[in-house]
Amino acid sequence: MDAFYASVELLRYPELRGLPVVIGGGADQQPAVLEDGSRQFLHLRNYVGRGVITTATYEARVFGVSSGMGLMKAAQLVPHAILLPADFQAYRHYSRLFKAAVAGVAPEIEDHGIDEIYIDLSELPGDTLTIAQHIKQAVRQNTGLSCSIGVTPNKLLSKICSDLEKPDGLTILELADIPARIWPLPVRKISGIGPKANQKLAALGITTISQLARAETGFLQAHFGRSYGQWLHKAAHGVDDRPVVTESEPRSLSRETTFERDLHPRHDRHILSKILTDLCADVANDLRRKGYASRTISIKLRYDDFRTVTRNITLSSPTANAAAVRRAAEDCLRRVSLKQKLRLLGVRASTLSVNNLQSSSMPHQGELPLAE
Repeated sequence: MDAFYASVELLRYPELRGLPVVIGGGADQQPAVLEDGSRQFLHLRNYVGRGVITTATYEARVFGVSSGMGLMKAAQLVPHAILLPADFQAYRHYSRLFKAAVAGVAPEIEDHGIDEIYIDLSELPGDTLTIAQHIKQAVRQNTGLSCSIGVTPNKLLSKICSDLEKPDGLTILELADIPARIWPLPVRKISGIGPKANQKLAALGITTISQLARAETGFLQAHFGRSYGQWLHKAAHGVDDRPVVTESEPRSLSRETTFERDLHPRHDRHILSKILTDLCADVANDLRRKGYASRTISIKLRYDDFRTVTRNITLSSPTANAAAVRRAAEDCLRRVSLKQKLRLLGVRASTLSVNNLQSSSMPHQGELPLAE
């Protein structure tokens, strides 16, 4: 889906079409409704806090803003951009709509997140271009939103090609097209090459996929290890044997939040306690909504010096109960130092199993435990 969260917001606020819009504000960034019925939006230049960008319209991206960037930094790049809060309930609604639209045309779907899917077209009759255009039309009719599609022999290439002609793009690529279409691209366009690997490849003089394709497998394995080095060589040549998996189980569910200001475990005890309770309730709700229970609960802390620590605990039996998740998170917190200011808190549920008994109990409003 094209700039998915932002595009959903433009359905709600059509007067913002064509303007730079950034999604990532809190609830207090809701636009004000004036007496004449018009809306007054908050501009990014007026933002003060620790929030990060969830997504942005393409009109904002041309100024260099991107997902994960701090809103304060984005305000320096495009101060006149409109800032809107994220509405994940709406995004999940439109996610279900677009996936249902695709399933009506091509039912072999691998869910890859709220705004992305893989589709197997190999068993469908008809011309590939016509099928892809039909999918785009169905998504548009069902949601009012546009999507970009890459049609290739495998998932790795389709991931790359879905991003080549955004927004509202359609790229069809065969293996013979790889040297002309794929090799000139930066290596970071390959899903699986993260910032660290990209930086290390650049230090080795490899910045394009073409240069990566020319590198010897042994050379890559010497610098990146046997498995990852071999994968890099195959990926550069467009080799990917992964099938489209129509049914898969999530490994974990998590929620985290970065605070508007650094919070002290003692001085801001009540604030942190409420945040912890909300995070645990959200994780438990996610578990119940997806039909899972968790046996391992983890917490994630990021201190004001950006040092990050995690702790986890294994329960005697799986749970999707918010109070049980909260108690487990408290046990984890007792095993870390809480004498330093915090900038982020997260809760994760893993070791998942299908849950047949879904509890709706809410957690107690306990105090955040402190490690002495």
